[in-house]
Amino acid sequence: MKKIIGALLLVCIFVGGYLLIPSNYYLRQTIVHLYPKIDQYPIFENRKVSAKAPQPWETADVYNKLSINPAYLPQFKKHGTVAFLVIQDSALVFEQYWEDYSDQKRSNSFSMAKSIVSLAIGCAIDDGFIANTDQAVCDFIPEFNSFNGKKLTIKHLLTMSAGVDFEESYVSPFSPTTQLYYGDNLKDVVYGMKMIEEPGIYFNYQSGVTQLLAFIVEKATGESLSAYVSRRLWTPMHAEEDALWSLDHKGGSEKAYCCFNSNARDFARFGQLILNNGSWDGNQLVSASYIKEAITPDTLLIDKKYNEPNRHYGYQFWKLNFEGSEVVYMRGMLGQYVFVIPDKRAIVVRLGHKRGENYTSQHYPDDIDVWLKAASDLLNQKENKTF
Repeated sequence: MKKIIGALLLVCIFVGGYLLIPSNYYLRQTIVHLYPKIDQYPIFENRKVSAKAPQPWETADVYNKLSINPAYLPQFKKHGTVAFLVIQDSALVFEQYWEDYSDQKRSNSFSMAKSIVSLAIGCAIDDGFIANTDQAVCDFIPEFNSFNGKKLTIKHLLTMSAGVDFEESYVSPFSPTTQLYYGDNLKDVVYGMKMIEEPGIYFNYQSGVTQLLAFIVEKATGESLSAYVSRRLWTPMHAEEDALWSLDHKGGSEKAYCCFNSNARDFARFGQLILNNGSWDGNQLVSASYIKEAITPDTLLIDKKYNEPNRHYGYQFWKLNFEGSEVVYMRGMLGQYVFVIPDKRAIVVRLGHKRGENYTSQHYPDDIDVWLKAASDLLNQKENKTF
């Protein structure tokens, strides 16, 4: 018995010593906080994304006179929905909140933030800080040059075809994705990525690649990502509330691949910007040509997971076909969505704790069908005045 106790003590000492190594800070955080949650931003340092010209959405004459079809409510509950919002013709048609969430309470965007980074790249090109999407990454970050002579470009990063060795895993506590989320040094992780195959061949979704794009925005503009997004997007779009972008440490870098914390009403503004082809109040915030490229999947890329042409991912934006309509959308790991439905001139936002575990034939989580059908039903109620 003494030997067993002694062995266990030695194991505890070894594990404790391992966890105390400074580079294993992220493991300690993982043990304390476990799986990421939508309301965790207070555990991180955050940088304000200022809303300096707030302006509320206009409301439609049927605003909140509609109701979600009861047939969909079990799925809303099952997936822990906390916010559901529908906008049509730039006017708020419907919104509902659950738990203690409201039109002001923040929750995490998770990977919807990737789309925001893409828009920031578009702004930086428009501002002349970046020449174009074909500019070499090594012009900004020398560590990433080429693979077998083929230059790594910003477009390769935008289309998730960088060919680096980043493992996108949300389960393993040792994965680089976990290191990015709970760690305190994003640059160590991202600058440690290696090019292992020719860029521009395979679509391979990797959060580290978006983080690299954010570092390029910082180097190109000379501003923090939060300050640049505030100046070029958040303020001109008249966001009503300041957002918070979580950092790796105090005064550090934004967790750009995730962790933009805001509310449903203000998340919807990114969808409206896409619907407006980059324009807001008559001002072209992002060039229409960039928006078109951003929402168009590069079908020349081979989806590494499914071994078929990429038909669902552009420049950090997703795309699907729903009942004959092309839908562009932003997507987060726990069911954070901003859907843009041009055929209906509509934006749909869904925020919550979970997303579907199964995927459709178009390779999107099957809970998406619930949100789009519920929104379509609400818009039909509006059109047919059945309320």
